[in-house]
Amino acid sequence: MSNMTDIEIAQASKMLPIEEVAAKVGIKPEQLENYGHYKAKVDIHALKDLPRKSKLVLVTAISPTPAGEGKTTTSVGLADALNQLGKKTIVCLREPSLGPVFGVKGGAAGGGYAQVVPMEDINLHFTGDFNAIGIANNLMSALIDNHIQQGNALDIDVRNIPWKRVVDMNDRQLRHIVCGLGGKASGVPREDGFDIVVASEIMAVLCLATDLADMKARLAKMVVAYSRSGQPITAHDLKAEGAMAAVLKDAIKPNMVQTLEHTPAFIHGGPFANIAHGCNSIQATETAMKLADYTVTEAGFAADLGAEKFLDIKCRAGGFHPDAVVIVATVRALKYHGGVPKTELNHENLEALEKGLPNLLQHVDNVKNVYGLPCVVAINAFPTDTKAELDLVEAKCKEQGVNVRLSEVWAKGGEGGKALAEEVIRLAEDTTNDHFQYVYDLEDSIEEKLNKIATKVYRADGVVLAGDAKKQAKQLAELGFDKMPICMAKTQFSFSDDQTKLGAPRGFKITVREIKVNAGAGFLVAKTGNIMTMPGLPKVPASERIDIDADGKITGLF
Repeated sequence: MSNMTDIEIAQASKMLPIEEVAAKVGIKPEQLENYGHYKAKVDIHALKDLPRKSKLVLVTAISPTPAGEGKTTTSVGLADALNQLGKKTIVCLREPSLGPVFGVKGGAAGGGYAQVVPMEDINLHFTGDFNAIGIANNLMSALIDNHIQQGNALDIDVRNIPWKRVVDMNDRQLRHIVCGLGGKASGVPREDGFDIVVASEIMAVLCLATDLADMKARLAKMVVAYSRSGQPITAHDLKAEGAMAAVLKDAIKPNMVQTLEHTPAFIHGGPFANIAHGCNSIQATETAMKLADYTVTEAGFAADLGAEKFLDIKCRAGGFHPDAVVIVATVRALKYHGGVPKTELNHENLEALEKGLPNLLQHVDNVKNVYGLPCVVAINAFPTDTKAELDLVEAKCKEQGVNVRLSEVWAKGGEGGKALAEEVIRLAEDTTNDHFQYVYDLEDSIEEKLNKIATKVYRADGVVLAGDAKKQAKQLAELGFDKMPICMAKTQFSFSDDQTKLGAPRGFKITVREIKVNAGAGFLVAKTGNIMTMPGLPKVPASERIDIDADGKITGLF
C-alpha cells in the first residue's frame, strides 16, 4: 500500500515509448502520429478493413455519491488484469474536460496503481481535441450571426437559435448572455449563452461518427436555428460542414496512451454523461475491437445514465453490444445511499448498508433483465470495509444470480483485478448469457420512449411533459425527428430527477421540461429537473491546488 498521491505514483512510473505500446496490438509506427514520446493519434484509415474480433466489456456503476466509486480505476485495472491473464486487451476511456479538472470532480485518469499516463497531459488539454471541437462549434455560432448581419436571407428567428457558444471551463457567468451590443457594426443584439465544450453537439457527432465522411454528413444535419415560420435551419443551409470537418480532421483520430502496466489505452472524446451521452468515441471502441481480444470501456456515471445511453445510443450507432458488464460499487457509497453522512462512512454499519443496497440491486436488475446482459459486481476495496459488510453485499447479489468480486486494483494494479477478470472472461465467453435488448424501439413515439426509460430503468410511475416540452415533442414529431433515440439529461445522483432521493426511490414521476433535437448526433435530448449544460465552480476550486515548479513538474492534479 502506498502513501503517494495519484500524481506522484504516475510521475514515478516508467513509461514505454508509445511505438512499443502500439506494437503490442499490431499497430505499426507508420500508423501513428506522435505527440511527443508517450502519446499518439492512430491512423484509423489504415485499419478500417480489419474485421472485429474482440469481446466487449462495459464498466458501469451504482448511482455516484461523494464517497466515490472508482469506475475509471476499475476499467484500467481490469484491462491490466486481463493482459496478465494472457488476453490481449485495450482499454477505451473518455478524455477529461478542463472544467471539472479545475472544478470539483478532478481529472479522469484512474487512480492509485490503476492509472493511464501521462496523467498530467491527459488531464490538461491532451492532444487538443476539445479545442478543435470548441473552434468548430464557435465557427458555427459566428456563421449564424454573420448570416443575420449580412441580410438574413434564411429568415433566421433571432429569438429561436438553439445553437450556443462553448468554452471548456465551468463558467456559470456565461450561461445567459446578451451579445451583439455596440451598434450596427458589432452585429445584431440577441440573447445567447455558453455551454461547456463537452455538451456541444459536435462532441456527440465526433464520438458517434464512424469515419470522416460520416462525421461531415452528421455535421451538415445539425439543426442550428429556426426560421420565423418555424422551419429548422441546418449547418448545411449555412454551408458550414466542410470547414467544421476540416477543423476536426485530426480530432476524429483516437489518441493512444498507456496504463502504468503498459496496457494500450485509447482515450478519445468526452461527452458529459448527465447532459450528453457519456461514452468515448465509436472510432476508438471500434478500432480496439479490431486489434484486441478484449476491449474494456466505460460509460459515464451509473447504469441508469451511462449504460442506458451506451446501449440505446452508442450500440445502435456502432452495431455492437457488450459481451459482459461490470457494475462498480463501494461499501462506503452503499452506506451513503443508506443515509450515513460522508464523515461516518469508515465505521461498520450493516443496517445502513442493507438500506443502501437496493441502489446496487436495481442497477444489477436493469443490466440483467432490462438490458439482457450478463454482469458481475466489482466491489472497489477500501481498507475500512469489514468482512461482515462484504459478505452482506455478496449474499444480496447472489440472490439475483450475480457474482461479486473484490477489486483491489487501486492498491495492487492488475494483480488486484485478476479475480474480477476471471469472472469477466467466464461471462463473456459463455454466449448463452446474451439476451441483449434495447430499452425502447425507435418506432415508439417520443413520449413512449421517455416513459419506457422512466418506468423500466428508473422505476418511476411515468413521465410528465412540463413547460414547453409537450409542444416541442409535437413539433419534433411533425418535423420527422421522432424516430431517434433519446438522450436523457438527468441528475446522476439518483434514479429520479431529484438528487436528494438516494437508494432506489419509488412513487415518483420524471419531469421533462425541454426536448431538443441533435439531428447530427442522431438523438433527442430530454432535459429533466434543473440540469445545467454549463456547470459552475465550487467554493474552493481544485485549481487552487494545481501548481508547476521551475522544472516543469506539475503538482496538485488528481
